[in-house]
Amino acid sequence: MELGYFAMPLHPPARDWREVLEENRQAVILADRLGYAEAWIGEHITTTSEPIVSPLLFLATVIPETKAIRLGTAVVNIPHHHPAHLAAQVAMFDQLSQGRCLLGIGPGGMASDAELFHSTPEKRGEMMLECIDMMTAIWTQDPPYALKGKYWDCTVKDFVIPEYGVGAMGKPFQKPHPPIALALRSPQSSGTLLCAERGWIPISGNFIPTAFVKGHWDGYAAACVKAGRRPDRKIWRVARSILVTPDDREARDYVADPEGGMSYYFRYLRTLAAMRTTPGAPDDAVRAQVEIQVNEALEDQVIVGSPNSVLDQLIAFRDETGDFGTLLATGHDWDKAEMWKRSMVLLAEDVMPKLRQHCAAAPMGE
Repeated sequence: MELGYFAMPLHPPARDWREVLEENRQAVILADRLGYAEAWIGEHITTTSEPIVSPLLFLATVIPETKAIRLGTAVVNIPHHHPAHLAAQVAMFDQLSQGRCLLGIGPGGMASDAELFHSTPEKRGEMMLECIDMMTAIWTQDPPYALKGKYWDCTVKDFVIPEYGVGAMGKPFQKPHPPIALALRSPQSSGTLLCAERGWIPISGNFIPTAFVKGHWDGYAAACVKAGRRPDRKIWRVARSILVTPDDREARDYVADPEGGMSYYFRYLRTLAAMRTTPGAPDDAVRAQVEIQVNEALEDQVIVGSPNSVLDQLIAFRDETGDFGTLLATGHDWDKAEMWKRSMVLLAEDVMPKLRQHCAAAPMGE
């Protein structure tokens, strides 16, 4: 089992933008030094709590300061981008990183982003597929380009000069293109079917209930069989919020703090969900429901404690979900920076070697 890193990232909006950007850079750099296999970074435009507006631009800044870690977007909300522009940016990033790019895509879940870009729920999924299909066509074809769809038109045919490269678009370092990943939500969502049909990497997020995580694999595996593709647990990424401290009490006290970074993280997510699902509901009622959901998330979706305690919880989690190829430890606000850095070290150097030994001694079938 590989160890990876995932960050939306999410911070209190009052924090200085430059400081949180640097904090997230240092987290990825530390992950590389500790042997994390990959780091995934999200994209949001219209929320200062989630301050990375371009994961490719952000990740480009850590290329020269990292050696081996693969650098992924999780996710680029591609209905909000022109296919040709995004294809060119991804290809260039893959060249700059010498093939370390992982491309996580999605339809976009932030309501304010969707409002800004006029991408309604009814058309976002369709736009996502049209965009990625045009991008892969650009990566695998030479000009002239004549890609016409419902939402975009990528045409270059009237001014093509092959001997000077005019009209052509650059290709990624990886052939035919970087691996494509999709974050999954509900167990029977269209995302599981798309991953199975297209050979994309399925990612189960850290804010997904444990019961849903197992359902992700079940739905994906069934869709693979239907599509004539062998399901491979090694490509499945599963994220969890993990905090490793020298003793259980420190971690539990931090999680129990209603003003702590972990509580803020889930309160933010559950508030956004409540605003989408119960618009117009009284504020007091929404807040009360959100607090119940935050406590449920902290109980079900968070793994914290001493190295031995975290190891036991991860083994139990794997027993419930089945095997997976990469554990993605979620990056949270470094409100206690030294604690979070130490947690990354303990997870990589103490917990993961023992977890790998357990996985090798107790293999699971498909």
